[in-house]
Amino acid sequence: MSAVGIGGVFFRAKNPEALLEWYRNHLGVAADNPYVWMQQSGPTVFMPFKQDSDYFPADRQWMINFRVAELDPLIAELRDAGITITTNPDWNTPETGKFARIHDPEGNPVELWEPPPG
Repeated sequence: MSAVGIGGVFFRAKNPEALLEWYRNHLGVAADNPYVWMQQSGPTVFMPFKQDSDYFPADRQWMINFRVAELDPLIAELRDAGITITTNPDWNTPETGKFARIHDPEGNPVELWEPPPG
């Protein structure tokens, strides 16, 4: 037997209801059901990082990565909503796709990933 997918992402929040609403409004997570998000099938990267990695802030134990269909329009929507976006051309490659970073209202790092076509 083996795992067949990620069944949930659970984490602590100072204001769980407000944070869930933020994810619904800005990223469409669990928008149709209060707690369940029916996602499109596709790749999921499961990767522990070294304790001293600088890939995401050292004061955070985790960073969630959301696979997105069209990164540029989403970046524009998030900027219009007053959300700070970090991009870096060095993050983007034809082999891995395009990336951007944001933080949710509680400071959790969120990576947005548009996989390469094909």
